[in-house]
Amino acid sequence: MYQRRRPRKRQKNLLKMGDFLPKVLRKKNILLDMLDQNILDVWHRAVGPQILAQTAPFKFKNSTLFVNVSTPAWMQQLRFMKQEIMDKVNGEWGKNEIKNIYFSIGDIPSSPAQLADTAIDFNPSLLKERDKRVIRDNLSQVDDKELKGILKRVMTKEIIKRRINE
Repeated sequence: MYQRRRPRKRQKNLLKMGDFLPKVLRKKNILLDMLDQNILDVWHRAVGPQILAQTAPFKFKNSTLFVNVSTPAWMQQLRFMKQEIMDKVNGEWGKNEIKNIYFSIGDIPSSPAQLADTAIDFNPSLLKERDKRVIRDNLSQVDDKELKGILKRVMTKEIIKRRINE
């Protein structure tokens, strides 16, 4: 009827997946062109918020950084700035590994403004009394409670963001 389970042997030498996965993939000739997180962080620091909002690096291979760009106009502008961008990225990275940047039209995942919002504390207690009064005065004409709550959160975020950027 019922079979008794045999106790498992304990594995003494457990490995992290990151330790053995690249070796296995190379052995099976599965090449993944993955973008190193360090390169992504350096790109974010080097190019600034305007370019960052329109670009997304997706691959680094053979000293070439492959970057998706949102529109053809941005791609043209970035081609003119290619050498300056490479110098900034290499300088920020502390290595001179990027020899070329290849721009192509592609998807840009999410805007950096949305990513930046997650890192900022938008606690309403950070507002000054004058700011609270301005918000209260502006929202006094709004009757819908749900809309009033949304507008209050938006105004609070905007005031805090402006204060941080000053």
